[in-house]
Amino acid sequence: MSFGINYVKQFSNFTIMKKLLFAGFFAFFGVLSNAQLQRGNIMIGGELAAANFGLNEGSGYNFQVTPQAAFFVKDNFAVGPYINLGFSGVNSVTTFKYGVGAMSRLYFSAKEQNEDNLLKHGRFFVEGNAGIGGTTVSDGGPSANGLDLGVGPGYTYFISKNIGLDASVKLNGNLGFGNRGTTSSVDFRLGLNIFLPMKHRLNNMQSE
Repeated sequence: MSFGINYVKQFSNFTIMKKLLFAGFFAFFGVLSNAQLQRGNIMIGGELAAANFGLNEGSGYNFQVTPQAAFFVKDNFAVGPYINLGFSGVNSVTTFKYGVGAMSRLYFSAKEQNEDNLLKHGRFFVEGNAGIGGTTVSDGGPSANGLDLGVGPGYTYFISKNIGLDASVKLNGNLGFGNRGTTSSVDFRLGLNIFLPMKHRLNNMQSE
């Protein structure tokens, strides 16, 4: 009889602990879900891949990864640094690319969009960037660097209020230093970003 009572108590304690763990889990993600595109929040992530179709003669493929972080200085508007690492190829020649600079992203307000349509879980944005970029060509080819500029529209689909999947099109240009000419391209980009509140805002939400 005592064995049965102890078993019931252990099972009851396990059930209570499981409920508490689930409650804590959902409470934690419930707090994070309040972080969106508001002033003081942080966006961390970047473009995971980019397929490039060059506008210049002889252009080929281009794949790159661009980690970035941005701080929302006001609602719907974020600025921050980025790093660009990638490679491209034309025939048998491979070019390695690198760059660093600053980006800014402006999200259109939800009031400016039709919230009743199929895109109600996302936001359109316009992004621009400026920085220094360089290239190194395989097989002993010449290296070069210049001023990187880019601008284009995009769309973020929020799979949750804190995680967004990006799709964008960007017109890029590189103003080469020295004897190098100007190059341009159009990139089709996919990415992922996480939107987090600042620590003091998170603490306030937890206390509430």
